[in-house]
Amino acid sequence: MKLGYLFSGQGKQFANMGQDLYQQEPKYRQAIDEASEALNMDMSATDVFDDPNNTQTAIVAMSTGIDRILTADGLKPIGATGLSLGEYSALVAAGGLEFAEALRLVQDRSHYMAKAGMDHPGKMAAVLKANSTLVHQAIEVGAQQGEIYPANYNTDSQIVIGGSPAGLQAATEYLHEHGIKRVVPLKMSVASHTPFMQTAADQLANRIKDVSISPLKFPVVSNTTAQPFEVANLKQTLVDQLVNPTHFYDCLQQLIKLSATTFVELGPGDTLMKFAKKAVGSEAVFHIDSLDTLNDFRAKMKLVK
Repeated sequence: MKLGYLFSGQGKQFANMGQDLYQQEPKYRQAIDEASEALNMDMSATDVFDDPNNTQTAIVAMSTGIDRILTADGLKPIGATGLSLGEYSALVAAGGLEFAEALRLVQDRSHYMAKAGMDHPGKMAAVLKANSTLVHQAIEVGAQQGEIYPANYNTDSQIVIGGSPAGLQAATEYLHEHGIKRVVPLKMSVASHTPFMQTAADQLANRIKDVSISPLKFPVVSNTTAQPFEVANLKQTLVDQLVNPTHFYDCLQQLIKLSATTFVELGPGDTLMKFAKKAVGSEAVFHIDSLDTLNDFRAKMKLVK
């Protein structure tokens, strides 16, 4: 069994997440307590952990806590990736970023993104069951009405686009006219992974200069380059990530090349697990975001060992 870890991004956070793990798993509790100290706020309190202003830090803290549980259980991945924010959790797990420093960096990143979204609001939509050629044609048509860009290549048949309301509307109409039935608006007030985030990227570039980077214990595949992060350009790659589309499907293919056979999503939700199931056609996919899903994973791992 060769494990590939998938670290959750934003979008599937839920109320009271991680509270059962905090009560029952010492390694998880230790991680959350460390996060509280690093951020100078009580991350064990549900009203703090569930606060939308703390979503990014909460997800990184939760994902790190789950990783520490699995490490204590004797499991090690051969490689990892994460969706957007999830890259920070993956880099913490691989030892590239120190946990407390990563939390403070992510806290600032979330502020930069929120401000950029207020200054340059945008909308996003997921295009389902369409190939990239047709989506790119729709973007070209939409761009005649307003800024519109590819934002996330989640699978070979799900691409997220984002930008101005006018550009998104025109692109959506083109897709409907060409047989695409489902273009699903996302509950987003910012157009992440597009040039709409340029001011946030500029601020992050300045903020990340003094962050310490260490060699990685295992490969972490970048959403931006679809290649493993390299220490020499890791900071710039994280900056570039804010204004460039993510390539999660290609990241999964890289993990397969590393010989990963079992995929585990760490953090809230099961979105990445579902992407992996579609991409690799494997039943050996899991997600862990609660005591029940953790124990289910533990039980099934005993069966396949």
